[in-house]
Amino acid sequence: MGGATKWWAHHSLEALQGRLDTLGSPLIVRKGDPAEELRKVANAVGADSVMFCESIEPDLQEREEHVEYELGKHDIEAERFPMHLLWEIGSVMTKDGNPYQVFSPFWKMALKTATPEEPLDAPKKLIPPAKHTKSLEIDELGLLPDIEWYTQMEKRWTPGEKGARGRFAAFVEHRLSEYHEDRNRLDIPGWSAMSPHIHFGEISVRRIWHTIAQDPQWSKVKGKEHYLREIGWREFAQHLINHFPRTIDEPLRENFKEFPWVKNTSQFDKWKRGQTGYPVVDAAMRQLWAEGWMPNRARMIVASFLCKDLRISWEEGMAWFWDTLVDADLGSNTLGWQWTAGCGADAAPYFRVFNPVSQGTKFDPDGDFVREWCPELSKLDKGAIHEPWEAKPMELSAAGVTLGDEYPEPMVDHKKAREDALEAFEKIKG
Repeated sequence: MGGATKWWAHHSLEALQGRLDTLGSPLIVRKGDPAEELRKVANAVGADSVMFCESIEPDLQEREEHVEYELGKHDIEAERFPMHLLWEIGSVMTKDGNPYQVFSPFWKMALKTATPEEPLDAPKKLIPPAKHTKSLEIDELGLLPDIEWYTQMEKRWTPGEKGARGRFAAFVEHRLSEYHEDRNRLDIPGWSAMSPHIHFGEISVRRIWHTIAQDPQWSKVKGKEHYLREIGWREFAQHLINHFPRTIDEPLRENFKEFPWVKNTSQFDKWKRGQTGYPVVDAAMRQLWAEGWMPNRARMIVASFLCKDLRISWEEGMAWFWDTLVDADLGSNTLGWQWTAGCGADAAPYFRVFNPVSQGTKFDPDGDFVREWCPELSKLDKGAIHEPWEAKPMELSAAGVTLGDEYPEPMVDHKKAREDALEAFEKIKG
């Protein structure tokens, strides 16, 4: 796990521990080889079977197969349940039995498949282990980062089942009906921000599905279909990395192995710190560092800037997201970065290069998102805030901005960078 997800896991475990305490059974925390530790716990409590939620990442699935095999050698049955997805891997395929590589037909076929199972409610009471078994304290797992860069994350998020259900209920009540219009806005919280809760299993995608899709009161709400499609994109991403596990560190499109990516540590560092000179990019990158998250539209904007304006590889961007996102998910992270770079499934055409100025103007029309995260630009009016280099000297002076001092000048010329990116793409088109 990256630093942000470790922080989330720590607090999520604390919340789970509290929840289990109210049901009458402790959370047993162990550290070591999963098969060995599970065998010891099973023996300590007199269990002859172990049941767990099946992982959806290829390397974790291999680990679980090892656990299953090792427990079986000690006459302990292991049973896995596919609960992280709406549809099991392999159940949504083309007529020829091949995996889909484009989302729309995947989603169309998925909706024709059996309705996702309804989630079960939590038990009202648990029976504690008959015998005491030792447990570590959660702090002993060492999940919290050494430096306290997560103070704003603590204000932003409430990890755990209670936080997940509260956030989802608030979204459905206040935001779902307008989701189709507001989800791309950067200055309006029109998104659900449920991804970290879903990733950590604090709320089930099946519960989300049945709350929205099966409830008659939402039948005519336009935002419902758009939101379920976003859940579908997550589903698509998980199916993809299982069918094409090599895409975790290789482009799905073979010709992109020859793409002339640029290695530039200085430019990459400026992108990470939110010092590119393009306000909407910088605001999003600063939000990522502070809160461990950014809206999906912002993710596309900053990814396009890295891969196409700077021509720095999607792998470097994906690695930074992996360490800084509280919802860092292998499938979604891989799909998102390869989609933007143009080298993955259902990818945006390489010639689609997001213009950071027009994207900012469209999705942060009054500049409020930029003002929040780039306070040095807060006194600029909305006509200048997304391209301060075009502002008149008097406007900059009145706003207390000197380009290259309080705020950096653009690190690249977008028009020229776009031309260079397209020229590089021509070399690998084949």
